[in-house]
Amino acid sequence: MKIACVGGGPAGLYFALLMKQQRPGAEIAVYERNRPDDTFGWGVVFSDETLGAFAAADPKSFEEIRRNFAYWTDIETYYGDTCVRSTGHGFSGLARVRLLQILQDRCRELGVELCFEHEVADEAELGDVDLVLAADGLNSVLRDRHADHFKPSIHWGACKFTWLGTTLPLEAFTFVFRENDAGLFQVHAYPFQVGRRPLSTWIVECHEDVWRRAGLADATEEETAAYCEELFADHLDGHKLLTNRSIWRTFPTVRCETWHRGNLVLMGDCAHTAHFSIGSGTKLAMEDAIALADAFERLGTDDVPAVLAAYEEARYVDTLKLQKAARTSREWFEHSARYLGQPPVQFSFNLMTRSKRITWDNLAQRDPALVERAGECFAELEGVPAGPDGRVPPPMFAPLRLRELELGNRIVVSPMCQYSATDGVVGDWHLVHLGARAVGGAGLVFTEMTNVSPEGRITHGCAGMYSDACEAAWKRVVDFVHGNSSAKIGMQLAHAGRKASCNLPWEGDDPLRDGTAWETIAPSAEPFDEGWHVPRAMTRADMDRVRDDFVAAAQRAERAGFDCLELHMAHGYLLSSFLSPAANVRDDEYGRDLAGRMRFPLEVLEAVRAAWPQDRPIFVRISATDWLPEGGTTVEDSVVLARELKARGCDVVDVSSAGNTPRSEPDYGRMYQVPLAERIRAEADVRVMAVGAILGADHANTILAAGRADLCALARPHLRDPSLTNEASVTYDVPAHPWPKQYLPARPRPRV
Repeated sequence: MKIACVGGGPAGLYFALLMKQQRPGAEIAVYERNRPDDTFGWGVVFSDETLGAFAAADPKSFEEIRRNFAYWTDIETYYGDTCVRSTGHGFSGLARVRLLQILQDRCRELGVELCFEHEVADEAELGDVDLVLAADGLNSVLRDRHADHFKPSIHWGACKFTWLGTTLPLEAFTFVFRENDAGLFQVHAYPFQVGRRPLSTWIVECHEDVWRRAGLADATEEETAAYCEELFADHLDGHKLLTNRSIWRTFPTVRCETWHRGNLVLMGDCAHTAHFSIGSGTKLAMEDAIALADAFERLGTDDVPAVLAAYEEARYVDTLKLQKAARTSREWFEHSARYLGQPPVQFSFNLMTRSKRITWDNLAQRDPALVERAGECFAELEGVPAGPDGRVPPPMFAPLRLRELELGNRIVVSPMCQYSATDGVVGDWHLVHLGARAVGGAGLVFTEMTNVSPEGRITHGCAGMYSDACEAAWKRVVDFVHGNSSAKIGMQLAHAGRKASCNLPWEGDDPLRDGTAWETIAPSAEPFDEGWHVPRAMTRADMDRVRDDFVAAAQRAERAGFDCLELHMAHGYLLSSFLSPAANVRDDEYGRDLAGRMRFPLEVLEAVRAAWPQDRPIFVRISATDWLPEGGTTVEDSVVLARELKARGCDVVDVSSAGNTPRSEPDYGRMYQVPLAERIRAEADVRVMAVGAILGADHANTILAAGRADLCALARPHLRDPSLTNEASVTYDVPAHPWPKQYLPARPRPRV
């Protein structure tokens, strides 16, 4: 077998030596445009997990890497005049040039041909080879030659960074946050060379606006180093900053739709990049090399296209996950100035958990002392006293007062449509469904989307609050919750708008076609999707009637004994469709711009707030973004909306997303809507409830302790486990959490 590796960085070298080790008879050559020792930057960093993979792949090169690396377990965060240290992590740093030397030496030892200062512009130049590995970096010539096939895309970040070195010896991964007149600068630093001549990487990053205000746009490397030495003088302790092509860059996130074409495969930075704040491109590149070598060994064939397809299938999803975590981390640093008001311990916990890969429970295993301090910090901020044993509860068990309503904890059962009502009247199913979640320990249980008129229902099976029968049925549920649990119960009020008059989900979930359909209304005569009914554009009289229906439903909810209300302004239902330019194309005072689109939903809130008892809170659920490149609601719009909602008496903004158009493309993932909630919380100065793939108590504690939200709403986890909160009280040893007396025999005894 003949293999040509184009690019003599870690990807090309490591794959070459792994394949030569696996197939000693193979002819393998590495082509590199630069000299053997020509590299930019300073150190590379690996986690313990990554090093474990290296040890298994090639023990000999790993031993040489291990012999040269600097190892540490701590992360230090310098914020203001405070340093917060977290331990239990496990990292290694190594000079980038030394890593290349180790891999080059191992290649020579195994018989790999190394061809330096040899540019390959076309794979045809390589002659008759079985496999061409394109590992020629971010500006890959071979990738760009076949761009129509690989379909690369590049997303540029909002920050500028420069990769400096320093003679300052470090003993931990070090973050430094420092403000000056231009704005906030942040340092990512770590040791990579120890001994008589210690060296460390010192990456300086700032938002592009800050970079320009600081006058760094035209700075030379020497001017950049001088500026940063002065800015971080008290952290450098007299040590100099060193340059090596240390120009200011914007980090590019590269993705390709596919990584292989015939016998050509992409690897490393030319295929995918990950922001340096979570993992290096070197890590990705070397793990790519391991995966491709494994694919050859696993399949045991010389059918190169088949092996490349198997490699991509095995590696693609894991790479996307890492890129997603890296993007989340990058975005945290792009908006880090948002968190400068947090106390140092909360700020550090926020930083540690920024990418969602480290959570409350995970960090508690690594560094229980920091998690304990984070819990104490949260309790102090929220005014939560310690218990008789001197401990404070985890954040999810902190009470929350909203007006005169006291919630026993921060866990909320999301509204979840059951499609099981009869003429809008709920029955035994709803009693058991909501009653089970209430006795399961959640602080607040919301009804499903409950409609203010018959024609406002999504389906014939949807719940209503528009008749005496509806009111009486709901009172039965409320009385059970109040009589048998410590939970509070809220009603979500809604009108389905243009998404009304549909079949039940298990009967097709599409618009009704027979005589059971009814007329739908919307801000504009625009159907939700192709083939859907065309709604009637609302008149002012329609708006008055709908507003009054909301008020009447709120009054019924008060009589039924509900503790709070939520107005549904999300997911493409009536009030949401007024807010979104993807649904509202009116050319009057209820359309045109954001102020116009907000007008009617805000009128409804004002009317309901006036009718609802002033000592009881009102939530509003919104779709913070339509997830469209243009023509939809943006999070910037939603910050403005949240300010207006707060000004009109909204106590909590429930931050969801999408639903206004089938063209939305949400970026799903764990806790994927939390960044929307935290931005609204920070910029609109309003309490928020986070929702969206919050998978349990661990996620809730992570979100709350970091100051990203005030409440966490969980839907599917509560469908799977109605007693989620009760069980968490056992896991976290919270004896003060009340259990139903009927279930006390099942509750483990508190620790002595």
